Amino acid sequence: MSSLLTNTSAMSALSSLTMTQKSLSQVQSQISTGLRVGDASDNAAYWSIATTMRSDTGALGAVSDALNLGSSTLGVATAALNSTLTIMNKMKNDIITAQTPGTDKTQIETDIQALQSSLLSITSAASFNGVNLLNATATNTNIVSSFSRGTNGSTSVGTISVVTSNTTLTSATAGSGILSASMSAVTIGGTATSLTSNSAGTTGTGTDQTTYNSDSLLGFKLSTATTTNDLTVIQANIETAITNITKAGAVLGSTKTNIDNQAQFVSSLSDSITSGVGSLVDADMNVASTKLQALQTQQQLGIQSLSIANQNSQLILKLFQ
Repeated sequence: MSSLLTNTSAMSALSSLTMTQKSLSQVQSQISTGLRVGDASDNAAYWSIATTMRSDTGALGAVSDALNLGSSTLGVATAALNSTLTIMNKMKNDIITAQTPGTDKTQIETDIQALQSSLLSITSAASFNGVNLLNATATNTNIVSSFSRGTNGSTSVGTISVVTSNTTLTSATAGSGILSASMSAVTIGGTATSLTSNSAGTTGTGTDQTTYNSDSLLGFKLSTATTTNDLTVIQANIETAITNITKAGAVLGSTKTNIDNQAQFVSSLSDSITSGVGSLVDADMNVASTKLQALQTQQQLGIQSLSIANQNSQLILKLFQ
């Protein structure tokens, strides 16, 4: 039936053209943004997962920064520790030289005091971003190392702990620290006594000076070491300190290796999450390009079909001619 008021062919052609244009708009959006799921209206489930995973990737970026910071802190401490070992070996050599008959102990003592000052300078300067693992005030220093999300949506942050009680060379706490703790008493004239008559260290500067006992490796003097036995005890104390500093270096080295390995894992994990999110929401540009060409052709055909359908009403006029 031909109707002047209702053009079913035009309505059908218009509906088809509208759907084609809607699909064309979606494909053009995918091509311009590179996303198949750009917002929740495209796919609520995938959009929600992608949004959460992107947030977690940002958190992993913060973890990566924390690990890099921790690695740098450990690197500074390790470099300072190596310098400390060099100085301790020089001090050890001085004590061995002092045991040689005829040596000038006054000159050797001057050199030792310079080395003691260098030790204080190194340990106090071994700081990175305000953290000094060789002159620590806390028992442990925790470095953020991981971020994880549980199945119930809960999140947790993991840390790698540096046991600074094993790496502290100088400490404001009396009697602690590999270098600032009291050494074994030296026997002088059959009586165990401190190496100097002073009650507090005279080497170094700063607020910690009064806590360095004069018989620590940072404050002892040769002026009261009158016998070979005295020097032997001092040498033994230095050997013990070198052993403990070496152990501290091993702690720092293994911890740095752990941090570097964790940093590599976090980087790989972040890449994997990014890849997974991409598989959910990224547009396949090959498919989108092919679909765009097909829809453009459909659009042109739809416009042509609508034009033909609109001409049907003109044919009705010919019935009255």
